[in-house]
Amino acid sequence: MVFSSLVFMFAFLPAVLLVYYLLPVKFRNLFLFIADIVFYGWGEPVLSFLMLFSILINYIAGRLIEKFDLNKARRKAILIASAIIDLGLLGFFKYFGFITENLKIILPFLNIPVMNIPLPIGISFYTFQIMSYTIDVYRRDTEAQHNIIAFGTYVSLFPQLIAGPIVRYRDVDDQLTERHENLPLFTNGVRLFLLGLAKKVLIANSVGLVWDNMRTMQNGGALCSWLGIIAYTFQIYFDFSGYSDMARGLGNMFGFRFLKNFDYPYISKSITEFWRRWHISLGTWFREYVYIPLGGNRRGTGRQILNIAVVWALTGLWHGASWNFLFWGVYFGIILVLEKLFLLKFLKKAPSFVSRIYSLILIVFGWLIFYYSDDVGGVKAMAEYIRSMFTGGFLSSDGAVAALSSIPILIAASIASTPVIRRVYDKLSKLKCFPFIEAAAAAVILIICTASLVNDSYNPFLYFKF
Repeated sequence: MVFSSLVFMFAFLPAVLLVYYLLPVKFRNLFLFIADIVFYGWGEPVLSFLMLFSILINYIAGRLIEKFDLNKARRKAILIASAIIDLGLLGFFKYFGFITENLKIILPFLNIPVMNIPLPIGISFYTFQIMSYTIDVYRRDTEAQHNIIAFGTYVSLFPQLIAGPIVRYRDVDDQLTERHENLPLFTNGVRLFLLGLAKKVLIANSVGLVWDNMRTMQNGGALCSWLGIIAYTFQIYFDFSGYSDMARGLGNMFGFRFLKNFDYPYISKSITEFWRRWHISLGTWFREYVYIPLGGNRRGTGRQILNIAVVWALTGLWHGASWNFLFWGVYFGIILVLEKLFLLKFLKKAPSFVSRIYSLILIVFGWLIFYYSDDVGGVKAMAEYIRSMFTGGFLSSDGAVAALSSIPILIAASIASTPVIRRVYDKLSKLKCFPFIEAAAAAVILIICTASLVNDSYNPFLYFKF
C-alpha cells in the first residue's frame, strides 16, 4: 500500500483517523501499532514477523542496557549483540545475494549457489531507526522505553516506515506517550500531505515520463539526452521529497512532529551543501553513528579523508546491493574530500551562478551512476547515454518534438525545486481571504491528483526498493 494510492487515501487513512480520534488517549498507541502492522502486512504479510522480531530484540536490549547501568562491559556487550542481529538481518536479506553472486564470478570453481532473497520493504530505514534507539540508550542520550507498545509504534509508525525519514528515538520519545493532537497541527498535516501528493503525482510522475521517453529515444540529439537526465534529476527529488512531505503530514495528523528531510537541495552552491540539504535524516544518522565515532575531523586530514571514504561507501551500499550504488557513494565521497581540501575555498569566492552550475552538473552525473545497473548491459547503456550527451548532433527532427513537449514540465519542476513558491505562499498567507484560497487550491490539487491516479497504472515511490 502506497500513500499515493486510492485505497490508502480514501479507505485506509480515513478509517484509521476516525477510529484513532474516537478512542480514548490511552488506547491510541495500541490501535496505531495495529494499524501499522496492517499497513506493512498489506505488502509484506510474511516478512512482517521480521520487523516484529526486530522490535522485540531491541526492546529487550534497551531494557537490559538500562538495567546494567553501572556495568559498562555488559552494556557494551548487549549493544554489540543487538547491532549484530540488526545488521545481520539487514545484511542477509539485502546483501547476501549480491555477495554470493560476486563470489561465484570470482571463484567459479566453488559452484556457489546464488540465492534470490526477497527484500523486506523498508528494512534499511527501520533498521537504522531501531539502531539509533539502542545506541542512544547506551550513550545515555535517552531513557529506555518500558512500554513495548509505545516502542513498537515508534519503529513501525506507518507514515515513515517504508521510506523514511529516519526518525531518531530521542526526537519523538516524549511524543510517544504525551503527544498533543490539535486542529492546527492536523491542518498542517493535511497541507503537507497534499503538497507531497502533488510533488509525486503531478511533477515526479510527469518528469519520469520525460526521462523514459528521452532515455529510449534513438538519435534524438544531445539536447534530448541532457533534458532526459535533468528530468530524472527532478523525478528522484520530487518523488522522494514528496514521500517525505506526505510522511511528515501524516505524522502531524496523528500528533507527531517529524524533522524536515529535504531543504531545496538543488539550489546548493557545493556538493557539501547539497548533502546538508538532501535526505537530511540519513546524513544525520551517518554523521552521528559512524562519522563522529570514527573520529570525524578531529584526528588530522588523513584520518578525516578515511572517515569520509568509509561513510560514503556505506552510504552508497545502504541504497542498494549493487556496484553502481557503491560507485555512486564513492563518487560523492571523492568530491566531498576535494571540496574539503581546496575546492570550497574557490567556490565561496566564485559567483553564485557558477557554483550552482558546478553543483548541478556533478549532481546530474551522480544520478546517472545511480540509475544504471552494474551489469555489463547497464554499464554500456550508461556509457552510451553519456556519449549521446556530447556527440551525435545537437537536436534531430524527432528530438525537437520531444524536447518542445518536455519544456513546460521541466520549467515547472525547476521553479518548484526552489524556494520561490514558498515565498509566494508566505506573502499570500497574509491576505484575509487566504484561508479560502488555500482551501480551494487544496481541493483542486486533490481532484486533479485523484483523476490522475484513476487513469494511471501502479507507480510506486522510487525509494521503496531501498
